[in-house]
Amino acid sequence: MLLLLVPVLAVIFVLGGTRAQSVTQLDGQVTVSEEAPVLLKCNYSSSVSVYPFWYVRYPNQGLQFLLKYVSGPTLVKGIKGFEAEIKKSESSFHLKKSSAHVSDAAEYFCAVSDTVPETAGELNTNP
Repeated sequence: MLLLLVPVLAVIFVLGGTRAQSVTQLDGQVTVSEEAPVLLKCNYSSSVSVYPFWYVRYPNQGLQFLLKYVSGPTLVKGIKGFEAEIKKSESSFHLKKSSAHVSDAAEYFCAVSDTVPETAGELNTNP
């Protein structure tokens, strides 16, 4: 069995001090078998247009950018076979992979921003 750890997040991102978005990951821990599909759910709420991101933290490593949605097609392809589809009507940006591998065991984090930063790693958070 392959264990993918997904911390449950309810994080408020305050950007510019006037707008707030919230992000909720619905799964605590997800266990999948080798080569099985995996789906990690992320829902957000915001009063403005947002740009959702996914980050990953592999064991004994720092947080790494995985993928983000800016505009265009709703399906975003990331590294290592991961992809996420934004559904604005449902305020969701679920991460999926058709075939999980042992090397995918990690913590996965969803985040949103109301502006697109020059580097994906710069988000001001105030939990």
